[in-house]
Amino acid sequence: MAEKKINILLVEDDENDILITKRAFTKHNLSNRLYVVRDGEEALDFIYHNGEYSDEESAPRPGLILLDINMPKMNGIEVLRKLKSDPGYKTIPVVMLTTSKRDQDKIESYNLGVNSYIIKPVDFNKFVDAIATINLYWELNELP
Repeated sequence: MAEKKINILLVEDDENDILITKRAFTKHNLSNRLYVVRDGEEALDFIYHNGEYSDEESAPRPGLILLDINMPKMNGIEVLRKLKSDPGYKTIPVVMLTTSKRDQDKIESYNLGVNSYIIKPVDFNKFVDAIATINLYWELNELP
């Protein structure tokens, strides 16, 4: 059976979390292409092909979005609200990958249509394993 590859967009402002996510892809030999943007506004530019992301070849439609909540400029909840209200993009699976344990953030995320809400593990190895598990789970899913 051929491996199903998807483009993954990581929306994360913390450089350490970006590096750990990249290491997880390397450690587990994940073949999905990982694209990284550092805030909500940049995420929407990537998805809607605005500004520096106008070339669809360098900013392809993501098959999965890993989205942090607490970011500068535009937070993850605002990005999620925009994507899930747009018929052309609401089917893209979104996983909140965040440090926020606030019930309000969880409830609002699910009410807006997030597919999963995962608290980032503090331990490096657990974080790496969590990324690999997320990747495998979405590879096995049938996406629209």
